[in-house]
Amino acid sequence: MPPRSPLPQRLGLDPAWLRTPDLDRSRPEPWPTMGAWLGERLSEFLDVAGFLADERFVYESGAPVVGIDLYRPHTFVWFHRDLREEAFVPGAIRVIHQDERILVVDKPAFLSTIPRGRHVAQSVVVRLRAELGLPEVSPLHRLDRVTSGLLILATEKRWRGVYQSMFQRGEVVKVYRALAPLRADLELPVTVRNHLHKRRGRMQAEVLADAPVNAESFVELEAQVDDAQAVYRLTPRTGRTHQLRMHMWGLGIPISGDPLYPLVHDVSVDDFANPLQLLASELSFTDPVDGEPRRFDSARSLPLQSEDASILAEPHPNPFPEVDL
Repeated sequence: MPPRSPLPQRLGLDPAWLRTPDLDRSRPEPWPTMGAWLGERLSEFLDVAGFLADERFVYESGAPVVGIDLYRPHTFVWFHRDLREEAFVPGAIRVIHQDERILVVDKPAFLSTIPRGRHVAQSVVVRLRAELGLPEVSPLHRLDRVTSGLLILATEKRWRGVYQSMFQRGEVVKVYRALAPLRADLELPVTVRNHLHKRRGRMQAEVLADAPVNAESFVELEAQVDDAQAVYRLTPRTGRTHQLRMHMWGLGIPISGDPLYPLVHDVSVDDFANPLQLLASELSFTDPVDGEPRRFDSARSLPLQSEDASILAEPHPNPFPEVDL
């Protein structure tokens, strides 16, 4: 791990870092300068010469890296990347509960939990760090970008371990609601158990018939909406990728608005018109720090609607224009 960064966060994002290799016999001639090393490492991804000219690479002391500096082995360098322009994801992140240790929020659909890939500024972590002034806030469990509802985060790094262990041990009861087709011939409630596998690079997960069970969900009919649709209460007992979406599809009642199951739809990542009708609606557990029972409920309800039609109707400017990260 690197030493403490000399650069502060920008808009809720930590700086990137890298370290020069130690000198060894396999490379008798090291890079002549720090600029040469940075160019070899990063020129494929960013304008190294421009970053050096603007003093955007810094050493542990905070002093800028100069391109002609002699190469230094085992030296850490920090910098902020540039942010790509992202469409603003409509909908507020509603704070359900906040105390010294945890933060419980009600996430809108289409907002990524963590900054990754094409979703950086438009992620729960980055937006909350900026909005609440909590530079170390981090999620304790996963929630798909297209899924709405409850998400628990640690307010500081020191609380992550004890609360993440609670999730890993299966001590958190999660309840979801989903809007899906009504099947009169389907006997409910039912427990779905199978082996789900998500291959890297493939959008859909798959069922491996001969593999041991690794995914289990309890599915109940909660309310009939009309002759064609119903609200289902879903209680996952494991947490595999796309588990509830796969299990509902397997029962012949795929969740309404799902862009992946049963068919992959070509939907732009900036299209927020049709949210997936899956809501993380309840979370309950015994607090591992003070032993108190905890229960949280989403303020959202089915059917989920696009949260701000005016934002969808007009292009929204980059919320962080002309800012280098």
